[in-house]
Amino acid sequence: MTGRHCEVHQMTGNYMWDQKANVSFDIGVNKESLLPLWWNGSEPLWVTMMKAKKNVSMYYWPGCEVEILGVRPSYCREYFSVPTDKNFADAISDALESLWYVTRFLQFRRGSSMLRSQAIRILALSPTPSNNSAEMAAVYYERIDVEGHHYGPSSQQRKNALKEVDKALTNMISLIKSKGLQNDINVLLFSDHGMTDISWADKLIELKNYINMSDTIQMKDRGPVVSLWPTPEKHAEIYQKLKAVEHMDVYNIQDIPNRFFYKKGKFVSPLTLVAEEGWFIVESRDKLPYWENGTGRKEAWQNGWHGYDNELMDMRGFFLAFGPDFRSNYRAPPIRSVDVYNIMCSLAGVQPLPNNGSWSRLQLHQQQSPIFFLQGQPSPVNTDTVFKEPRALLKDHNTERVGDGVNVNKTSKTNATGFEDKGALFHSKLHKPTILMRK
Repeated sequence: MTGRHCEVHQMTGNYMWDQKANVSFDIGVNKESLLPLWWNGSEPLWVTMMKAKKNVSMYYWPGCEVEILGVRPSYCREYFSVPTDKNFADAISDALESLWYVTRFLQFRRGSSMLRSQAIRILALSPTPSNNSAEMAAVYYERIDVEGHHYGPSSQQRKNALKEVDKALTNMISLIKSKGLQNDINVLLFSDHGMTDISWADKLIELKNYINMSDTIQMKDRGPVVSLWPTPEKHAEIYQKLKAVEHMDVYNIQDIPNRFFYKKGKFVSPLTLVAEEGWFIVESRDKLPYWENGTGRKEAWQNGWHGYDNELMDMRGFFLAFGPDFRSNYRAPPIRSVDVYNIMCSLAGVQPLPNNGSWSRLQLHQQQSPIFFLQGQPSPVNTDTVFKEPRALLKDHNTERVGDGVNVNKTSKTNATGFEDKGALFHSKLHKPTILMRK
C-alpha cells in the first residue's frame, strides 16, 4: 500500500523489537503493536486518500484500526479472528454497497464513460452503515492462508477454502451486474505471498543445539527468518557457531543481501537467520507454533509456511483483474510487489508519494500500458514478491515513470502496512471504482 521496500517503510516483520525503547511489535498480540513507533514510518494509500477527502472502507484489513500519521479510514471493520466464509461474503456485499452510492453519483455527473476505482482486500463482520459511502473499499480474506499453514498448500482443506472464495466471487459478479455496475467497477485479486510444504519431523533447526540462548538478549519470530540480538560480548562467537549450521544462512546486518531490501530497516537485528526452503528455525521443538486441532490443546503441527527467499517459485503470489479499465484475456509477464502502488494511486486519482515502484516494469513492449499487481509480505526475504502471471493491463494509461529512479530512502515518509495479509480492494472516483482482493 506504499510501493516501498520494507527497509524504507520500516515494517520489517510480524515480530519486531525496538531495543532503545525496549518494546515489541507482536502482530495481533500486544497493545504496544499499536504504537505510532511502528506505524508512522510511511504513509499508506488509504491515509493519502483520506487526506484528499476521499472516503475509504476497510474490512478486516490489518492496520485499519490504527491511527497512522494522525489519520484513520472512514470505516474499519476490525480484524479480531479469522473471518468466516460468511464474514467474507458479507464484507464483499457491504463493500459494494458503500461504493454503489459514489458510483451512482459519478454516473449522474459523468458525460462519458470516465469511472475508475481502486481495490482492497475483503473481510466481513458487522454491516456497514448504509450512509457510509466510500471511494475505495478493502477486504482481507485469510482462510486459504490458515488452511495452507495447518494442512499444507496442496491439501484438500486448502483447496476447499479456495472453492469457497470462488463461490463468493461468483456471487460478487452477480451482485455487480444486478446493481448495474459492470461498466463502473474494476476488480483486482491478489495474494501477498505463496506457500511451501514444511516438515517439523525432519527439517527443523533448533538453535538451542548450537548456541547458549542465555547469551542472547532477544529473539524474534521463528520459521524461515529469525531475528537475533546476541549480547555484545558474545556476538562474534554466536555468529561463528551459527555459520556452521546446515540448511540456513546467518548474516550480520551489513552482509544481508541487497536484493532483500531489508538491512537498512530501523528494527533489523544484529544477526538475521534465513532458512533454506522447507526448513524451520526455532529455539527448541517445544516452542514450535502448534495449533489446536479439536483437542483443546495446541499440539498439531503446521504443514505449510511462507517467508522464504522471494525468488523461490513457491513464494510467488498471483494477480488477477477484470473490469472496464483492464484488458480482456491477457496474460502479462511477472511484476514486483512495489509496482502496484503507482497504479493504485492513478486509479484513486491521488499523487503517488516517492516510492520504489517502476512504471517501466509495467510497460508491455511498445504498448504504453502498465500492469496491475499484488503486494508482498514484509519479511526480509519476501519483501519484493514476484507475482506469477499478472493477467490484466490498464487501458490507455499515461505511463509517466512516477517511481523510476526515486531514492525513497531520502524521504521522510514510507509505508506502514507490513502485515501478512490478503484481501480485495474496492475503490471509486471520477474514474471507475476498483475492487482489489487479497487472499
